[in-house]
Amino acid sequence: MLTKRDLLRSAAMAALAATTAKSTPAIAQSKAEWPNLLEAKDIAEAGFIYGLPIVMNYAVMYEYAIDRNSGQFKAPFNQIKNEPNVFTYKDTAIVTPNSDTPYSFVWLDLRAEPVVLSVPAIDPKRYYSVMLCDGNTYNYGYIGTRATGSEGGDYMVVGPDWKGDTPAGIKQVFRSSTQFSLAGYRTQLFGPDDLDNVKKVQAGYKVQMLSAYLKQTPPPAAPTIDFPKIDKELVKSNFFEFLDFALQFAPPETNEKEIRAQLARIGVGPGKTFSFKDLPLEQKAEFGLGMKEGQRKVDEAVANVGKTINGWRVSGLPGDSAHYNGDWLKRAIAAQAGIYGNDPEEATYPFTRVDSDGQTLDGSKHNYTLTFPAGQLPPVNSFWSLTMYDGKSQLLIENPINRYLINSPMLPAMKKDADGSLTLYIQKDSPGADKESNWLPAPDDKIYLVMRLYWPKATQPSILPPGEGTWRPPGVKRVS
Repeated sequence: MLTKRDLLRSAAMAALAATTAKSTPAIAQSKAEWPNLLEAKDIAEAGFIYGLPIVMNYAVMYEYAIDRNSGQFKAPFNQIKNEPNVFTYKDTAIVTPNSDTPYSFVWLDLRAEPVVLSVPAIDPKRYYSVMLCDGNTYNYGYIGTRATGSEGGDYMVVGPDWKGDTPAGIKQVFRSSTQFSLAGYRTQLFGPDDLDNVKKVQAGYKVQMLSAYLKQTPPPAAPTIDFPKIDKELVKSNFFEFLDFALQFAPPETNEKEIRAQLARIGVGPGKTFSFKDLPLEQKAEFGLGMKEGQRKVDEAVANVGKTINGWRVSGLPGDSAHYNGDWLKRAIAAQAGIYGNDPEEATYPFTRVDSDGQTLDGSKHNYTLTFPAGQLPPVNSFWSLTMYDGKSQLLIENPINRYLINSPMLPAMKKDADGSLTLYIQKDSPGADKESNWLPAPDDKIYLVMRLYWPKATQPSILPPGEGTWRPPGVKRVS
């Protein structure tokens, strides 16, 4: 099972070790075509940064839709899987998981024909969204409270090469840049006693192939695919094999021509079969150095992304193809910081690993507080939350009260200070029965905090534009 940051780091960190393995004289390209030493290292570095989100996405797709024994399997392609619960510490396939909203997932295979997603009418007070994210990790469309309203409707998702008319009754057509894609549903849960209502909403989400929606004979099925197994060990030496495989389902966009051409020089791309194990020793070393440097740049960029406000990093990372505009490092940052994150207009995510003095948050050494002054709670149209993660793995932590976050629906049960402010207690041990309603349990180790503002207000005070708005998240204070 792919867990923690294994996938993010293992390819780069282990490639150098693999250079000591016995190698055969076969190489992916002829000597005349193969770039020189420094060029190959640079291409491997750029290719790693470009390919990291694509390989990460493939790894999740493999666990969720292909490998029925993964422990994380949801459903086969084009079948919806509703999760009538929120994520807990037991969910490890996705780093920085959202535990605010019960999820529903549909992995879409768009090769043979489009897919129709139907949603029911939903109470406008209940936030929901359907985020469409393709194999390039581009958020190419939204259905939901903010984007399309609370009325029911039918929406069609098509692959990159689809040509056809929009059928009557279809409200909107969304085009994926890849043949495989994810529809990730988020349905707001108001509290534990609201779960049955969420289940009723989820039961109204329907997925049909276009032919079934039109009551027509389906087209011929797409060819069967032998999906390569991926895990944290295989990705160590096979990173570019997985990228090579995934790219066959992702027609190149205009801004990809340069990077695709560079990858072709090292045997990655349509019609090629990259094989790391068959490279000569010095070429393995080039790849190892390039990938390690690529990971270093991604790590450094994630740590410094956006703008620092009271110790929080505030940025607008995820988006569509135009949003990234060929900035592959920006795309890799978004994936590593939290793959499948929302566009900032849908949800903005301030995050921090440090207190207001810039010192690393560590639940084994200190207790902390976070205080929102009176009248200065996060400005949102829907709701906000603060989620606790293990600082090393970016996963939720097991704790004695099974509380992974504090969010705005919990406000009625929380205690405010005498001046009307709201203080949250961030620590590994209970702050006492009188303060436990405001307690966010922390790990006995490094801390990673993520704030989520769902459908942030566009009028000031607002966190938008990310890092430039007039609302500023308060700093985390060290109290002991």
